Amino acid sequence: MSPSDTTDGINVLKLTLHNKLVGYLAGFNNGRNVLSFADEFKGNSSRPTFSLITHPDFPNVEKLLSKPWAKNQRLHPTLSNLLPEGALRELIAQGLKTHIDNEFQIFSYLGQDLPGALVATPMEPENVPDSVLITHGKVRAVKFKMRDQENKFSLAGIQMKFSMKEKDGRYNLSKGDELGDWIIKTPSAKHKNVPLNEYTAMTLASLVGVNIPEIKLIEMDKLDNLPQINLPNEKLAFAIKRFDREQNTRIHMEDFAQVLVKYPHEKYNTANYEQIAKVLYKFSGDGLADVQQFARRLLVNILLANGDAHLKNWSLLYEDQITPILSPAYDIVTTNVYIENETEFALNLGKSKKWFTVTSAHFENWANKSGIPWRAIKPHLDDTIEKARSLWPEALKDLPMDEAHKEKLKAHWRNLQADFQIESGK
Repeated sequence: MSPSDTTDGINVLKLTLHNKLVGYLAGFNNGRNVLSFADEFKGNSSRPTFSLITHPDFPNVEKLLSKPWAKNQRLHPTLSNLLPEGALRELIAQGLKTHIDNEFQIFSYLGQDLPGALVATPMEPENVPDSVLITHGKVRAVKFKMRDQENKFSLAGIQMKFSMKEKDGRYNLSKGDELGDWIIKTPSAKHKNVPLNEYTAMTLASLVGVNIPEIKLIEMDKLDNLPQINLPNEKLAFAIKRFDREQNTRIHMEDFAQVLVKYPHEKYNTANYEQIAKVLYKFSGDGLADVQQFARRLLVNILLANGDAHLKNWSLLYEDQITPILSPAYDIVTTNVYIENETEFALNLGKSKKWFTVTSAHFENWANKSGIPWRAIKPHLDDTIEKARSLWPEALKDLPMDEAHKEKLKAHWRNLQADFQIESGK
């Protein structure tokens, strides 16, 4: 579908969450878009959480919801971060014959299967409330132009990945009202053996107490109806169970770019791990356990040479529709095997980003700055490194990571500070 070309008309999307009205998103021909919250959403103290910043307990929430959220070209970060990046976005925009920055049009098309539980439904002009039109002055609602395109999916990130439904050992792109239950990441045309890398890194993470969803490697010939994309001659794709889906039910979630109101291009340089920890500790339904898990994952990312744990790779999950908790881990990859001379993780930790200078003192500084008792964090870090030292060297031998990548990972372990070094043997 695409917005109408009528100059004085607007297209309107109805936004719902768990079948409850959130508001209306209006799209103008000049790229302006405006999100207006419904009175019934604003006035409901037990409303489902659209974003943490709209939670009744969040500071200044009434003021935030009192005015429409207006943007040009890009949607508000809460919505913009639901859209794919990179090659995925290009593929969809090409099919829609629109510019990759026309976020309202892309969002309109993908609105039935967004990450989390938000649903965006195109409205017939006669069903748009007068209160929405009055907000925008002398405009009228117009009908969406429908465009059929295969392979609907909306997954944030830059790797080619697809929401697929598993049935009898085969995986199909989800269509219509059927929700995908697996995220399938196909091999990369740029980097070698990424599925094997991610499967190995995620497995190692789980061995030291990181909470991960179910994962598996899938033979490429078991994937049906993939779009025409450039794929290398590799036999396996990486599969991770969707934690925002339970059978055919949506579970709401948001990443920390949404939580901190940052656009995707700001995911590396506008926040640090203290800010994430403060949000978890203050607002999570299980704040202490979540920051302890968060600290464990931070250390694991250092140990695994994962330089890509940016804002979009940490998420909140709303299992009860209202209260946030830290989601399971995802997108843990040993990135330094692909990026020459990579020595930093994604965000600052205790004023450092350097893997090879980080010690326990940096974590203690991070905990203190985050307002978290160090005595509650240290045992979890100690447990993580103890398990990594005792389990990882042997486990790595039998995991499917490329052998050259294994050697680089073991060299990385030897180059860490004494607090976190792992002896890998030969």
